[in-house]
Amino acid sequence: MNIYHPQKLQTLIDYQHGSVVSKTIIKQSTGNVTLFAFDKGEGLSEHTAPFDALAYIIDGEAEITIAGKLNTVKQGEMILMPANQPHALKAKERFKMMLVMIKS
Repeated sequence: MNIYHPQKLQTLIDYQHGSVVSKTIIKQSTGNVTLFAFDKGEGLSEHTAPFDALAYIIDGEAEITIAGKLNTVKQGEMILMPANQPHALKAKERFKMMLVMIKS
């Protein structure tokens, strides 16, 4: 992948049956950009992170729970998951997202 040319996010990662796929695009000491593809029924259990993270939905629709509040986030939408707040993700239908985590 040559990141110095225009890219279509949805083509940089593919779905895999019964899986959550991730692909790191940028990894620096100050933050990361990672693409995810969640197959239907897959998810990430509740956890916390020490840094703010922004989830941008590239394709599909995600259920993202933050501090006990369920949010439906659709293609073209984003949501901020604040540092140290419990959050979880679930794919009622498959979805792709870009996660931007800022560490400083």
